[in-house]
Amino acid sequence: MGVSDLADYPWDAVAPYAARARSHPDGIVDLSIGSPVDPTPRVVADALAAATDAHAYPQTVGTPALREAIVDWYARRRGVPDLTPAHVLPTIGSKELVALLPLLLDLGAGGIVVHPRAAYPTYEVGARLVGATPFASDDPAEWPAGTALIWLNSPGNPDGRVLDAAALAAAVARARELGAILVSDECYAELGWDGVWADEPVPSVLDPRVTAGDVRGILSVYSLSKQSNLAGYRAAFLAGDPALVERLLTARKHLGLMPPAPVQSAMIVALGDDAHVAAQKELYRARRAVLKPAVEAAGFRIDHSEAGLYLWATEGRDAWESIDRLASVGILAGPGHFYGEHYPQHIRLSLTATDERIAAAAARLAELPRV
Repeated sequence: MGVSDLADYPWDAVAPYAARARSHPDGIVDLSIGSPVDPTPRVVADALAAATDAHAYPQTVGTPALREAIVDWYARRRGVPDLTPAHVLPTIGSKELVALLPLLLDLGAGGIVVHPRAAYPTYEVGARLVGATPFASDDPAEWPAGTALIWLNSPGNPDGRVLDAAALAAAVARARELGAILVSDECYAELGWDGVWADEPVPSVLDPRVTAGDVRGILSVYSLSKQSNLAGYRAAFLAGDPALVERLLTARKHLGLMPPAPVQSAMIVALGDDAHVAAQKELYRARRAVLKPAVEAAGFRIDHSEAGLYLWATEGRDAWESIDRLASVGILAGPGHFYGEHYPQHIRLSLTATDERIAAAAARLAELPRV
């Protein structure tokens, strides 16, 4: 299979509903994609500007200062001590890594790639790109023999589900039984809201409670797009098994996958400054406090969504019908069909809109006909 064999890009199907939403007299409230709308922190933008004399090729492995910043961040923010620069690697955003990981690990055709039932579609794209078979399952007992790669996603996109340390440990144990590589996509880890995650940090798959200090066969992936409003910078990284990191580094060198030098400098500052992360979280907390009750009052049930940037909701009808109903009041959401076959009646609503647009969405939801 090649890139040309992939299905049409799914978001193209949303265009007619977007056009309908834009026709609202007060304009569209776009809660579909989840692209940050708030400014990049000044301290990070200044670091990027100061590093623009980037006349030499950047290092694929990342500068020593960046790798140390990633190591320090895992210890300080994720409760993962004892990493070294050999355990970490910067990437050009996280989506390219998710899509290319089966290729970079040389999984080849015939293997199985496990991913969550409610899943970011790029996990499946990466599997199909190399001729592997995607397998949607949240239960380690279901993961079959022949599994080569397992994707976890906690907090989940689209459903905001969080795996606690015990669930992560069970997944690691099963991966080792199968001889599979396990990778946890943790890009929303700073955004916990409900239950224990209102007060406790979301655990990483590299947490010693999960690994007992043995990170063989395990990788964690993180992005600064959400916590630091750096989606346009394409700033992300992975950490874990140093043998896997070395394999990926070699492959990325051959393919020229080098994070730009100014971005590497900006990442160092972003990773070291917790204040802007806390401030951004409070912005999302306030928007969620407005949007969530409005969605529920409009007749939707919200499932999971205890962390992350989305509300995973259903009104008990096909998602496209819900998308159409919302578009009639100028709101654009994402259909559950995009996240696998298991949730055809769910929609995803993003918190990444301005305060004014979130307030407008809440007001419009009150006008949504109950049928």
